[in-house]
Amino acid sequence: MSARSPEVVLVEAGGTNIGSLRYALTRLGVDAQLTADAERIRAASHVILPGVGAAGPGMRLLREAGLVEVLRGLRQPVLGVCLGMQLLFERSEESDTECLGLLPGTVHHLPERAGLRVPHMGWNRLQVLTRDPLLADLGDPAFAYFVHSYAAPLDAYTLACADHGGAFSAVVRHDNVCGMQFHPERSAAAGAQLLRNFLSL
Repeated sequence: MSARSPEVVLVEAGGTNIGSLRYALTRLGVDAQLTADAERIRAASHVILPGVGAAGPGMRLLREAGLVEVLRGLRQPVLGVCLGMQLLFERSEESDTECLGLLPGTVHHLPERAGLRVPHMGWNRLQVLTRDPLLADLGDPAFAYFVHSYAAPLDAYTLACADHGGAFSAVVRHDNVCGMQFHPERSAAAGAQLLRNFLSL
């Protein structure tokens, strides 16, 4: 991270993990403010789209706030967390929801199989597939804390994957757009390192 603290905003999209995410950023020396103000989002150095819940309501809140085109037009680093990552894609199978389209592809429901718990809740190992500054100094093994029922498939933008009835994208990046399917704010040292890396982009 540079000597000057980045100006980070959390996009107000109905997420319930705001407090823990803000606290995680505070521990890194960053006072991130929650906002739905388009100009403030455009002016930030880094933008985080958090989220816990469902794709349909999440996109509805973004549309009602007039933020869909704002987010599509950002050129600074953008990070989607949990549902926020899923909203970065073109579509979600959840209620057949059209999402932001910042990343190609469709988010699918996790497989329903005997002995496989959905939603996927708990710690899971991250498998790094592509070297990237977003994953700098990530320990091996690295574990992250997941809570989700939908996930994006592996594609050209997958940096790291996890497995729950099959491999899925755990960390993605395309140009300025990044996503983490898990909760970095609940993922101990690995999560703190990943947030630190994002703030250094």
